[in-house]
Amino acid sequence: MYWTLELASKLEDAPWPATKAELLDYATRTGAPMEVIENLQELEEEEEAFDSIEDVWPDYPTKDDFFFDEDEY
Repeated sequence: MYWTLELASKLEDAPWPATKAELLDYATRTGAPMEVIENLQELEEEEEAFDSIEDVWPDYPTKDDFFFDEDEY
């Protein structure tokens, strides 16, 4: 399983919290790339709900990971 920002962005508008089945359904309905669907199929949790993309991809970058000062813009 591998994630990129582009692949993870396909799940930004997913109905969080969501189970693996709900995420797979969402990805299929929205026409997400096959890589997204394959990554979701590899998730081990069947019934437990994921609260956000960070639960699916723990290394998902957050605003804190970028080095710019929003007050300057």
